[in-house]
Amino acid sequence: MNMHRTLGTLVAAVALVAALPPAQAAPVDDAVAALQHDWEVIRYQTPAAEREKRFEALAANAHKASESFPGRAEPLVWEGIIVSSLAGEKGGLGALGLVKQARALYERAIQIDANTLEGSAYNSLGVLYYKVPGWPLGFGDKAKAGELLQKALALNPQGIDANYFYGEYLVETDHKADAVTYLQRAIDAPPRPGRQIADAGRREEARQLLAKIKR
Repeated sequence: MNMHRTLGTLVAAVALVAALPPAQAAPVDDAVAALQHDWEVIRYQTPAAEREKRFEALAANAHKASESFPGRAEPLVWEGIIVSSLAGEKGGLGALGLVKQARALYERAIQIDANTLEGSAYNSLGVLYYKVPGWPLGFGDKAKAGELLQKALALNPQGIDANYFYGEYLVETDHKADAVTYLQRAIDAPPRPGRQIADAGRREEARQLLAKIKR
């Protein structure tokens, strides 16, 4: 398996899976909102040559947020998403340490609150398990990925990311016909307030993947 190619896909696959709850703003909500906004600008609006450096800086900010709000799952999820994205930009064997770090962050978030951000930790962890190579190079496990992604779907059945990533997982595990339903649900998913950049980018990815498998 081409390690650089496989880990290089992580930046495209790592999730914008987290919509902030509609409750009144709190310091942790403000911190997470800033992280997710900066993530989507880097992911969808920044030239590829600049992304690695900017994700490195954002990962440092995300770590500070996680340390500032101990016991809260939301910053851990977003730190994991950002670290996973950095791994995708770096690619190769050097990214393995980063994806292991991201896995640990998602697992910590699940221990604190498995339902946080509508199943975002399950979704993001599931993405790692089907994107990262399996033993002996990595910890990838397609069966475990499916279980995690299904948990995310159960928590957020209409969510754009939960449906997109389960659809992509089905494509990658050679269940393309089944993937069509989930990719179409991602395209038709209700918009998330304040997440226009992320929603537009994810819908376009779903359209492209759907067109590819229909061909």
